[in-house]
Amino acid sequence: MARLMGLTGNEAIAYAVKQCNVDVVAAYPITPQTIMVEVISEYVYNGEINAEFVCVESEHSAMSACVGASLTGARVFTATASQGLALMHEMLYIASGLRCPIVMGVANRALSAPLNIHGDHSDMMGSRDCGWIQIYAENAQEAYDWVIQAFKIAEDPRVLLPVSVNIDGFILSHSMEGVNVLDDDEVSRFLPPRRPLITIDPAKPITVGALCLPDYYFEIKFQQIQALREAYNVIREVNKEYESLSGRKYGFIESYAMEDAEAAIVCLGSTAGTAKAVARELRKEGKRVGVVKPWVYRPFPEDDLIRALGDVKVLAVLDRACSFGAPFNALCSDVVATLYRNGKDIKIFNCLYGLGGRDITPSDLRVIFNEALEIAETGKVKEHMKFVGVRE
Repeated sequence: MARLMGLTGNEAIAYAVKQCNVDVVAAYPITPQTIMVEVISEYVYNGEINAEFVCVESEHSAMSACVGASLTGARVFTATASQGLALMHEMLYIASGLRCPIVMGVANRALSAPLNIHGDHSDMMGSRDCGWIQIYAENAQEAYDWVIQAFKIAEDPRVLLPVSVNIDGFILSHSMEGVNVLDDDEVSRFLPPRRPLITIDPAKPITVGALCLPDYYFEIKFQQIQALREAYNVIREVNKEYESLSGRKYGFIESYAMEDAEAAIVCLGSTAGTAKAVARELRKEGKRVGVVKPWVYRPFPEDDLIRALGDVKVLAVLDRACSFGAPFNALCSDVVATLYRNGKDIKIFNCLYGLGGRDITPSDLRVIFNEALEIAETGKVKEHMKFVGVRE
């Protein structure tokens, strides 16, 4: 039986981790993630979860400890943000390359310099090609639900890859919402104890992470590529099973009012909630607008995106991280590539917004929607790159 709890995004992830019966948590505190692992440490101290909490001296060490624990067959969780994720960067590739099904909560935060503790997507986008499955949640409910699903996806023998569940720093990490949580025994049935294929054991030595020269390195990377492709099927299966358990439906993409939309916004995370509210108001004015929100960013859901777009004429793709020197920012680049590969002639422009936690307001989104509608009518894109809310 589901029950309603008041939880922040950090607390929702921590509660899900507790219910997933993890064996090892290794983490280092960093704003705005700290509460996530602080709450988990309290669960461990109070005996609410039978796990080893490893206090380390840095985020690099945290991921190193997680890799070692995962290789022994343990179910492993960690969390970080911003500079902490940047410090982990080396170990992110090692975790995916060694096929460690670690789950990590990321309270997305801007990267220094200058120092900033507020939310944007610069941290995870800086590691977007590290071989991890990457999920972005719109609210605390989604964060809770995706963490439970993430362990099952990661540990599937067809995948065996780490997963990051991302929530916008402060906007979600520190805001309390009503979250429908499952009973512990329901989660246990959905996610039984991990059954690793191969483990390291001093009694039965094996080689892990050996030197790999040009004769085999490429093949190992190709196996990771194949695993991410296979993750498509696994994610769908897990989503369906979780829907039957919780009544909540997930997938690669959530569409809002796209059935007859002429113009749409594509965005990640909490911004989608505001965009849907604005779209709802514009619909009352007779304007045919919609919102497309990818839940899963890696593997990038090309086919699902094409289906979601329908007959839309114009897309405004919102990025909360800057790809310096590139024609478009990260999310928009993937959308443009997808449209090209599928022969879709859809007008597109990129909006860079919200860096360092700057708010994107309903008024800002209304302007973006109206500009997209104007392009749908005229067929002309005036600016392919817009900077939303910046003081020039």
